[in-house]
Amino acid sequence: MSAPVESGPRTYEIRTYGCQMNVHDSERLSGLLEDAGYVRAGDGSDPDVVVFNTCAVRENADNRLYGNLGRLRPVKAGRPGMQIAVGGCLAQKDRDAIVARAPWVDVVFGTHNLGALPVLLERSRVQDEAQVEIEEALVTFPSTLPTRRESPYAAWVSVSVGCNNTCTFCIVPSLRGKERDRRPGEILAEVRALVAEGVLEITLLGQNVNAYGSGFGALAAAPDDVREMTAGGQSAFAGLLRACGDVPGLERVRFTSPHPKDFTDDVIAAMAETPNVVPSLHMPLQSGSDAVLRAMRRSYRQDRYLGIIEKVRAAIPDAAITTDIIVGFPGETDADFEETLHVVREARFASAFTFQYSKRPGTPAATMDGQVPKEVVQERYERLVALQEEISWAENRRLLGRTLEVLVAEGEGRKDGETRRLSGRAADNRLVHFRAPDEPVRPGDMVTTEITYAAPHHLVADKPAAGVRRTRAGDAWEARRAAPQGVALGMPSVGRPAPAPAAGCSTCP
Repeated sequence: MSAPVESGPRTYEIRTYGCQMNVHDSERLSGLLEDAGYVRAGDGSDPDVVVFNTCAVRENADNRLYGNLGRLRPVKAGRPGMQIAVGGCLAQKDRDAIVARAPWVDVVFGTHNLGALPVLLERSRVQDEAQVEIEEALVTFPSTLPTRRESPYAAWVSVSVGCNNTCTFCIVPSLRGKERDRRPGEILAEVRALVAEGVLEITLLGQNVNAYGSGFGALAAAPDDVREMTAGGQSAFAGLLRACGDVPGLERVRFTSPHPKDFTDDVIAAMAETPNVVPSLHMPLQSGSDAVLRAMRRSYRQDRYLGIIEKVRAAIPDAAITTDIIVGFPGETDADFEETLHVVREARFASAFTFQYSKRPGTPAATMDGQVPKEVVQERYERLVALQEEISWAENRRLLGRTLEVLVAEGEGRKDGETRRLSGRAADNRLVHFRAPDEPVRPGDMVTTEITYAAPHHLVADKPAAGVRRTRAGDAWEARRAAPQGVALGMPSVGRPAPAPAAGCSTCP
């Protein structure tokens, strides 16, 4: 059957599930499709192509995907020429099984061949049959692909792909492969290009971001820019942070997610001594119990973890530290769980992303003895959430009366009585709702404002702004808004940092 004749460009929609790496990949997929002539579908319109960029970490990932595919089946049946593509970690894992369960899917592609999507879609149309193409190893760094960034003022910058860890609960290394690092010169060139486009905040991104450099092998044989980055014996990641501090116009540098086993003192020093590295740290804990950490194959223990937190707070007193915690890992006893609560009390996290353990086929933990009953996991989970809520609220109340500089976020704002509010992020990544100033303010601009109210998950500034700083990032947002759809691709750039790890998993689950 030949492809239907069309009167205009084909439209697309990408639905993203999972971690920051998935979000980063989806912006590349958008850039690839727009580079091939597709146009993003408008709100409420039916796209010609729907792309699912999937996660395989959580237990309900499969159900979520197939439920959404099922709902699209009658839509596609009524729209000749519509196509459905499935990519990401679940596609890498399930491969042919996706088309077997949902034969109305047109394209299946993996984490290592994002760039093949436009060709696979066209081939499927011409041949009128599903195209399944999964590469076992990375073909090209996603950073070399075109992109459609969601934000003109904040961006992801990938420093590595893959992971060398073997956590027993995680399937990601088997899907994304061993760690491969980008050259420092390539990373910094991308950062400078982003700043030239108006970006003032970047997030360095990797599955295990502070292991950066391990992918180059023996230092003596490493490229010149790597050896320069590690001069004086510092780690490559500490050197990269310091190098970002030398980029003019770059105001905020974040990174996610580090691993405690690779978190060295020189990284803490680089954070404290590099002015544009923000006082914000996401440090996955997973469990406070040494026995559970051993079973998880996490190569640190409670004392090591709390020691890192203590050093960070000594060097950066105002650092907002967030974490990930899994409740109900196989074999977790009441005593083990109490150890996790102890670490939460000691660390005093600004917030925590808490998950009930999900059994994932293909991981060692899935077949471990001592699977914890659902009702026990639920009770522990509720206790943990209640404790963290109490701590988050107390930590936020410490900021009452403080003056913070807030990066204005996109959105129309809202009215609270007679007061119009906007929202943004402080340097430590806390969400701030603030009173809209009298003068015009754009996403990407900076507002200086005093905190008057604290809730567990946000801060409020009700007093008039002490100052508004119009930025190049705000100019970039204004220019994008005025541009025709699809013009502001920014190639090869990266995407908008999420305020925190995605709800469901983080980069390091």
